[in-house]
Amino acid sequence: MTDIAQTGTILRAANGDVITYDQTGLVMHLSDRVIDDIAARLDLLVPQSKPAVDSSLPDDIDAWDIRMQGDWFLFTANLFGADGVRGYLRHRDHPTILAQSHLPVIGILGIGGARAALATAGRSRFPYHLMAPADDIGAVGLAGLDEATATPLLEPLRELTHEALLAETLLARRAEAGMGLPIFCLRTETDMAAAAQDLGQGRAVENLEAAIRNVIAAASRLGRRATVPVICLDYCLEDLTGDPIAYRDGILDLMERLTRSLGHCGLPAPLFLAGFDCGTQKITSGPALEGQWELSWNNGTHNLLFTCPSYAFELDDTGRLTDHGRRQKAQISAEAWLAYQAGARWICPTLQLAEYDGQDICITVAAGEKLILDANDPFDAGGLAGFRLIGTKATIKSVEIAENDPKAVILRLSARPEGDVYVTYAYGAPAGKGPYPANAGALRDDWTANGLHRWALPARLKVTGL
Repeated sequence: MTDIAQTGTILRAANGDVITYDQTGLVMHLSDRVIDDIAARLDLLVPQSKPAVDSSLPDDIDAWDIRMQGDWFLFTANLFGADGVRGYLRHRDHPTILAQSHLPVIGILGIGGARAALATAGRSRFPYHLMAPADDIGAVGLAGLDEATATPLLEPLRELTHEALLAETLLARRAEAGMGLPIFCLRTETDMAAAAQDLGQGRAVENLEAAIRNVIAAASRLGRRATVPVICLDYCLEDLTGDPIAYRDGILDLMERLTRSLGHCGLPAPLFLAGFDCGTQKITSGPALEGQWELSWNNGTHNLLFTCPSYAFELDDTGRLTDHGRRQKAQISAEAWLAYQAGARWICPTLQLAEYDGQDICITVAAGEKLILDANDPFDAGGLAGFRLIGTKATIKSVEIAENDPKAVILRLSARPEGDVYVTYAYGAPAGKGPYPANAGALRDDWTANGLHRWALPARLKVTGL
């Protein structure tokens, strides 16, 4: 019997043996490509010697140094916007690309009427830092028409609300200072509530509470802490109760509910930011506008800041903020928040007391800095800087800052009034032509930053001291 060799070749190709045999049986020699294919089919881990490459990254982005950490792909890229070259990450099961950040995920939320849902179309300068819950809704919520979805996922913004522009402003400041850039999660919820009390009990506030939970879930998924330091309020003219006190109490109840909701999630009470609504080119008086005045000095234990009167912001012919006006409002909101964080007092000049001073009227003003009557009159308030008298035939001849008190205003009158007389500022004006609200003024303090000023809030005061 012929002896058979212990080893040998059965099939050979140009680049080497394909099938051989030894004393244990047949041996197949497979190429690296076949081995990789088998590993992929069996869902085996890629050997550590080879980098994990995410083949689902878009082909048109300039990315490199791709690696895997848990369920996340980490990579360096040069992407659109101010983010530029930096580290990014993407979950293996979701397409959203996020900027890498070691900071907490920050929720900036908003609630209000229909006007609060307006947004500027387009992407942010920081598209990988500004996100919304990934429910395919975007920065603007469900308008009270449906129930918000619970999700730990995030998605990029398709439009920029006031809250998104506020976050963008903060990112720009931090980038200029070389500070860390956090991920912001934005959501503004609205509904058709015709009373402030209804707003605090309706679908909008329920969906905002869902947004709070989504911010926390998204942060947990990223291995980060969540914060919701700011909630923006934008609800005034929508209130049709005809009762200033009912409006005030409804907003107080809304703030209380949201504060408790955050507390139940283990988060501290937020700062509430609100612009002081001055009406439109045609709506210049009414209970809701007066209700804000009540709220400005009686906001309970809540941290409520009125950032600026709305007469400083451009409106369109439907009484809604233009894109430019929305961006300006966001910039002043950012200034107010930064001042609050720094421990500084943010207060728009607020008229508190009107008293007779001989034939004239002296108005005491709470202000952070000395007062200025802006000679440029940027909002076309007129020669009397937005001041008017009600209940008398006497007229205002001139308006000036008191010589002996930089935080007092003197109204020089044509005669000493009699009876019940009221002084108004940026309130009850004749209908205007725009682009600013008809209720406007030229009184501010001398605070300024990046071309912005802190303008006086509207007021309606009874004159005392007869």
